[in-house]
Amino acid sequence: MTQRVGIEVSRAVAIAAKLANVDVVAAYPITPQTHIVEDLSEMVASGELDASYIPVESEHSAMSSCLGSVAVGARTFTATSSQGMELMHEVLYVASGMRLPVVMAVANRALSAPISIWGDHSDVMSVRDTGWIQIFVTNGQEAFDNILCAFRIGEDRRALLPVMIHLDGFQLTHVIEPIYLEEQGDVDRFLPRFEYPLPLDPDKPVTMGAFGPPDIYTEVKKAQDVVLTSSKEVILEAWKEFGDIFGRYYSPIQCYRCEGAKVLLMTMGSFSETAMSAVDAMRDDGHAVGLLNLRLWRPFPFAEIRQAVKDADVLVVFDRALSFGGPGGPVCSEVRSALYSLDKRPKVVGFVGGLGGRVVSIAGFREIIERGTRIASEGTEQEFEMFGVRE
Repeated sequence: MTQRVGIEVSRAVAIAAKLANVDVVAAYPITPQTHIVEDLSEMVASGELDASYIPVESEHSAMSSCLGSVAVGARTFTATSSQGMELMHEVLYVASGMRLPVVMAVANRALSAPISIWGDHSDVMSVRDTGWIQIFVTNGQEAFDNILCAFRIGEDRRALLPVMIHLDGFQLTHVIEPIYLEEQGDVDRFLPRFEYPLPLDPDKPVTMGAFGPPDIYTEVKKAQDVVLTSSKEVILEAWKEFGDIFGRYYSPIQCYRCEGAKVLLMTMGSFSETAMSAVDAMRDDGHAVGLLNLRLWRPFPFAEIRQAVKDADVLVVFDRALSFGGPGGPVCSEVRSALYSLDKRPKVVGFVGGLGGRVVSIAGFREIIERGTRIASEGTEQEFEMFGVRE
């Protein structure tokens, strides 16, 4: 019987990897993802999980080990955060370019300098163009569920792509939440055995990671983009089947109280639930506002965003990362680009906040919505707004 238990979200992520029957875990500890790989190491050491655990000397080695294990057909999991993901940065491109479906939990954390162990989305945005499928979660249940979905999605032969599941550092990783932990039999029904179509095999040699001269490199990159874009169909299918089995459905964009809303706020990650409370309060006061929780970051859900904002007058986009010297937040920049071709589109106002773990309260999100609405009406000389900064 499915159990609903109070459990730390990091541990729930580890349990999801165990239920997926991973064959290999290669990891290096870094705050705030350490609890995930610590729990998996204990599971392997105790015999609870029949897998190989590779304790490596760096995150670069962790991802390199993952590539080797997937290449021989082993279901593989790892986790990282912030500077650790930066150290493995160059290997991330290899995973996607070679079509090796590693699953990685990323405990989102600010990048140095100054050094910070607290959460924001600067690490995510530094790897947005590495060719991985990337999904954001808002709470522990979504983290548990989407780790399972990640294996199903990435290992599908129509995709064969690595997948990142992004969960906010500390604000999710270290909190205890009530989470449904599913039964092994039901997970097995959802997640088939991993059968990599072209594994490394001495009896049937294959070439991997070959040299790409100029006369083929562009075509290879085009093919990679095509498969990443088309993987959205695989993602939607996996989310639907997961919902049919477990009763929890997911979509690229979660629309919250958007009916009749003329002003929409867009957020990502755990802050979305705080923003929902702000929307509830404003709705109670008679304001026609709603929330768009952007869940699927790559492939980017162009069609869903355009559909979600078609009746809105104002779209306020809240970023937890700053594009230095640029237009403000990376998400806002991409949303503006996605809406550019529409004949009727809302006025887009960008806010950047919540950096380095700074909290944005319910009242704060209400202020962001109200300020964004005024800016859309009155105009501004600034490309974006920094929220909560002391000047």
